[in-house]
Amino acid sequence: MDVEAVFFDAGETLLYPHPSFAELFAEVLRQEGHRVDPAVVQEVVSASSRTLNEFLTSEEARLWSTSPERSRAMWDRLYRSFLSDVGIGEDHDRLADALYRRFRDLATYRLHPDALPVLRWLRSTDLTIGLISNFEEWLEQLLEALELQAFFDVTVISGVEGVEKPDAEIFRIALARAGATAERAVYVGDNPVFDVDAARAVGMIPVLIDRRGRHPDSDSIRITSLEDLPGVIGLDR
Repeated sequence: MDVEAVFFDAGETLLYPHPSFAELFAEVLRQEGHRVDPAVVQEVVSASSRTLNEFLTSEEARLWSTSPERSRAMWDRLYRSFLSDVGIGEDHDRLADALYRRFRDLATYRLHPDALPVLRWLRSTDLTIGLISNFEEWLEQLLEALELQAFFDVTVISGVEGVEKPDAEIFRIALARAGATAERAVYVGDNPVFDVDAARAVGMIPVLIDRRGRHPDSDSIRITSLEDLPGVIGLDR
């Protein structure tokens, strides 16, 4: 495989809410006087993954990351839906606000343990390294807090650019800035729709990072750890 550039998604690919979305969700609810098992939250989140993808590609949620107002409206709807599904039928205004504040806190996020070793190794090669993410503009601050910025030659964030995956334009922006051709560019992400299908549609080589084994039937290159990335794209570590 003749690769000249490797691009990454951000959320759940390189970084994640620590210790997990479900545990933090349950912790916020507990602090607000509601006890919910994190396992129940995870079941709800997992069960909603397909409908969430459909919602995020709908006209209603389009460009959700490109303004504070759109972002707040999207997350508010999502948190209210999760609250109902875990059996909380009241207090949604206060709880959604508390959840929104927690998940916007930079201190909430950590790097996956397999992220830095692979980024360091890639940085030692002559490959171009980039980031393409559907995320609010404050991802720039988060990358700085996690000391990730120096790893990327190109950073394309939907909240800054005003265009979101799965729109091909966000990939074309990144490829143009990197001076890379799509057929020699790898894109690594965790979402089959927004990362795999969208990258493939512009001619890039998609790699699905599937740490929890949720997509065993994926027709793309699939890995369960970023440590496996160099091998599957034909690079010798």
